[in-house]
Order: sequence, then C-alpha cells, then structure tokens
Amino acid sequence: MDISSITQKFQKVLNVLASDISGIRTGRATSSLVENIVCPAYGGTQMLRVLELASITTPDTQTLVISPWDKSIIGDIRKGILEANLGMNPSIDGEIIRISFPPLTTEDREKYVKLLSQKLENGRVMIRQVRGDEMQEIKKKFENKELTEDDRKDEEKKLQDLTDQFISKIEEMGEKKKQELMQI
Repeated sequence: MDISSITQKFQKVLNVLASDISGIRTGRATSSLVENIVCPAYGGTQMLRVLELASITTPDTQTLVISPWDKSIIGDIRKGILEANLGMNPSIDGEIIRISFPPLTTEDREKYVKLLSQKLENGRVMIRQVRGDEMQEIKKKFENKELTEDDRKDEEKKLQDLTDQFISKIEEMGEKKKQELMQI
C-alpha cells in the first residue's frame, strides 16, 4: 500500500471540496463566488473563467467589482455570470461590472447551511470511495498470497486511520464555513 499516493488522492478530494464550498455565499462578497464561472468570450470561440478575463476586487463587504482586461468582452462576462444562475445580478457600470449582494436573511443562511451539508457529505462519500478502492486492492493482495493476515489487518488499520484524518479535515472545513455563514 502506497500511503503517499492515497494521501494525494485524499488531498485532491479536499481541494475539490474546498473550491466547491468556497462558492457558497456567505454574508460577504468574495472573489471566489465568481472567479470560476466560465464565460464564452470573443464571440463564443473560447470558454474562459472570469479569473482569466478580469481582475476581481471587493471594495466593501457587499460589493464585487470585475474589471475586464479587454473591455470588449464586458458583455460576455456579464452574460456568463447570469447564465451561471447563482442568483447574482451583475450590472455594467462604465468599464466595470458591479455585483451588489443584499444582506442574507436567516432563511437564506439556513438554506446555505443545508447546501453546505450536502457538499460536505459528497466530500465524505468521495473519501470513502477512495478508501473502498484501496481496501479492494488490499483484499486482492491478500487473496493472491502477497500479504499475510497480520499485514492485511495492519494495512487496513493504517488506511482507516488516514481516512479518519481526512474526514476530520472535512468536518473542520465545514465548521469554519458554517461559522462564516451564520455570522451577521
């Protein structure tokens, strides 16, 4: 069993989950809400992320300002944000796009906490899938007489310990995000 490759697989799951939950809106405007939205630029010939097309700033906690490097694609960026259907209403203000976020209601916060819970559960499922695949490998090695009974149990225990570590990291990420969501 290669601990470093399993750790890498688990870390990839954490990275995917982190980028996934960073898109959940808290009471503050953050660039992560829009930076990975894909927009058809230059007449639809290229699909690029907002991060690749513009600089994103937050002049205050309720506003995002997107400044395209190429002013001719400002409409494409606005259209891409609207099509992402994230409940944002971007408006073109001269050479920039401005997105204002109203304060979250308690109902909105609860809805986002539920969404967070679903995303965290998906992360736990992905971790368990990696563990299941590795358990199958250990079982095959045991059946092929490559491992003794004791070695098999040791490897399964190491794998479970590593799994538990990464599940607890997911829980920490979730708690941190939940605190952000509930903060007024």
